Amino acid sequence: MRAGVIDIGSDSIKLVIGEGINEETTILETLRNVLPLGKSTFLKGRISQETINRTINILEKYKKTLEEYNVTNYKVIATTAIREASNKDIFVDTVARKTGIHIEVLNVGDVVFYIDAFLSYRLEKKYPIHEKNLLIAELGGGSLDVSVMRRGFTLTNVGISLGTLRLRQLMNKFGGSFEENLEALREYVENDFRHLKSNLPRIQIDDIILIDENYFYFQNFLPDKTVKSNFFQFTQKESETILTQLSEKNIEEISREYKIPLEIAESIYGYAVILNNLFSFTENRYIYILETSLSEAILENLLFDLELSKKYNRENQLVSVAKALCYKYGLDLSHAKQVAHLAKVLFASLADALGLRPEDSLYLLLAAYLHDIGSFINNRSHHKHTEYIINSSNLFRLSDEEVRLIACIARYHRRATPGRTHVGYNSLSLEKQILVQKLSAILRIANSLDRSHKQKIKGLDVHLNQSQDVTIVVEAQGNVLLERADFLEKKNLYEEITGNKINLVVKE
Repeated sequence: MRAGVIDIGSDSIKLVIGEGINEETTILETLRNVLPLGKSTFLKGRISQETINRTINILEKYKKTLEEYNVTNYKVIATTAIREASNKDIFVDTVARKTGIHIEVLNVGDVVFYIDAFLSYRLEKKYPIHEKNLLIAELGGGSLDVSVMRRGFTLTNVGISLGTLRLRQLMNKFGGSFEENLEALREYVENDFRHLKSNLPRIQIDDIILIDENYFYFQNFLPDKTVKSNFFQFTQKESETILTQLSEKNIEEISREYKIPLEIAESIYGYAVILNNLFSFTENRYIYILETSLSEAILENLLFDLELSKKYNRENQLVSVAKALCYKYGLDLSHAKQVAHLAKVLFASLADALGLRPEDSLYLLLAAYLHDIGSFINNRSHHKHTEYIINSSNLFRLSDEEVRLIACIARYHRRATPGRTHVGYNSLSLEKQILVQKLSAILRIANSLDRSHKQKIKGLDVHLNQSQDVTIVVEAQGNVLLERADFLEKKNLYEEITGNKINLVVKE
């Protein structure tokens, strides 16, 4: 079984071809072409036509190499440099038209998914990854992608602009002496880490795992350190030693004395500063380094069809992220869980009548958890703030369009309906706009049935007659007059969409 991965990074494009035999991977071919896509994106905000043409030429060459190795199972990925480019869609479309290659632009959640599946597979006998609270970091040329996981469940995914290429560009802008530039870079990284720390869930981190393919450059700084596998501990003392050695020499001296390529020497100080700051997230005096790359992690996903267990599937991971957002913004989690539960039951009964697909339930579920998140800003017009916060959140493995869809569903959980001035809603396709209205109609009903935030509804059955009119029969505990009144107000959207009546019956 053979597979290949083409990784379009911030400063190079790389091809890796591997073969899987007896659960072990043999690398058959590795090609790398230097191409500073990040230089265009990070400085000018877009990828130049010249760079696009050079990318196409490289990809055509890699495509022929894949054919020579008879590899048909391959994936082409791109990360920060493409993700942040204003002409990302044009870039992806141009490559597809001219080469037939489809590029998958990964967000932070995608990166974490592949890394987590890889870690679970490779570290199964070495490290209990799903029994720990972990911070997993992947450092590239354009960003530092960080995920916090509680016993295998993602709580948050964050990408911060601290890639090695970015920091190299930043150093060149300062214009001070070498020592002054280094001090400014340290302060810049420390500020970003303070901001990152304030936005992470407040849980005790057991360990930090850094995914790193460049550690071998550091071995020249630590000649006495012996590494027996690609998964090992790197201590804070070692990190500080490297940082001290780097600060005492200029780039040319570092390159010459430690036998490091000049382009790596230009980036290595920023890399070391980031590495040193990672220790601020843990009480341990060490972090774990897994010496591999994102492309190799994806390669093994392709070769061995790695899948996380049902316990760690996409829906459960996203619900975990949604709950973490509820904690972060101080929401009534009991209410959020109740509305999500009621929405799920209603969806199961009404999906056929509304022409909904099973996969649409995920959007409703997440909107149900997050529908009140805007009250963190102000309870007045909180539905509008909800849309903004969801659109600004990094949701595990969801596309930008899917996030906008969820944001709109949550926005319309109250009385307002979509209007011409609603930018988010009108950015969606007609098909998705109709889906927003259908799922919002269900969310309104679910929300109304916990209007008191006291979870009085203990059971719910949905009945449809031959005309598709709906009767919701609920078992309740206590006075539900508030819920009934809110239901009568919120049911209108469902009736307008379907042309059918929907009634509430409280079982005595």
